[in-house]
Amino acid sequence: MNAGINDSATSFEVDRQRLRLLLEQLDTEQGLTPTVLDGVKIARANSALPRHQVLYEPSIYIVASGRKTGFVKEHRFVYDQHNYLVQTVPLPFEVITELEESGPMLGISVHLDMSVVAELVSKMGLSPQSTESDNHASVQPSSMDSRMCQAAIRLVASLHSTKDALILGPEIIREIIYCVLSSSNRDTLVSALNQGSAIAKMQTVLDTIHKRYSQPIDTARSAEALGVSISTFHQLFKKVTGTSPVLYLRAVRLHKARLFIRYDGLGAAATAARVGYSTPSQFSRDFKSFFGYAPTQESVLGDGLVGTDGDETAFIPESAEGLTNLI
Repeated sequence: MNAGINDSATSFEVDRQRLRLLLEQLDTEQGLTPTVLDGVKIARANSALPRHQVLYEPSIYIVASGRKTGFVKEHRFVYDQHNYLVQTVPLPFEVITELEESGPMLGISVHLDMSVVAELVSKMGLSPQSTESDNHASVQPSSMDSRMCQAAIRLVASLHSTKDALILGPEIIREIIYCVLSSSNRDTLVSALNQGSAIAKMQTVLDTIHKRYSQPIDTARSAEALGVSISTFHQLFKKVTGTSPVLYLRAVRLHKARLFIRYDGLGAAATAARVGYSTPSQFSRDFKSFFGYAPTQESVLGDGLVGTDGDETAFIPESAEGLTNLI
């Protein structure tokens, strides 16, 4: 009996090491780097990072080496080799990144396509159930098992060839979502489909904020669209995001600003206007308060800390000859 358990543990450890090696071989830059597969990003940190701000899209975040500790107000959660993260709404939060002695933090982020989730939930005969008692149901770690690890291995292996990624990748992504829905923590994902849950009610609101972040939030109109009072709207919003609409919008604007400064080369004044600030001075104060340094220092101090979309240039494997036109 013990021999069987030990063999299983050894096999699982071999799988984790293989996942790490496959990610190392992709040799991506620090931060979150997009791949040829839409919605799939490679995460890498070459040094430990202190507590810092990130903004993840709805995703499944699998860590192959290293450790991340997330904080949403008083809620603390860990995602590492033993736990992957399931996030059902775009959520700003803080993260501490730790490394192992043998190398960088490596992981992979898979965007959650809710249409795929809904299709699989229907085929599996699952009933969307509310998790209203959980104030942080929109972001939860789940235990990594052998099946999820092997699916992640196949996904990362496919990224070594553009042809493999484009042909095999979408089905492997479906399998990864299926693994989440087959886990004991499936309610984190299933509850997002319950039209009566706080998560489902807020999804449209949060999507609108991310598309129109340069505009102020009309809480009265949003509350009316949801059929709730303004006070109830604020309560639901905080239940899902852990913060208020105003502070959430500020976080989204500032994360977007980092990308404009880092990848578009915009100055503070131009960035402030693009993300919706009325004055560059207020933008600079908020940026420094939020990230801990001035906008003018972003290109130096922000290296490796970008936690939204990373560089807009997709990672293309060396075996992609003749296929770049498909990207």
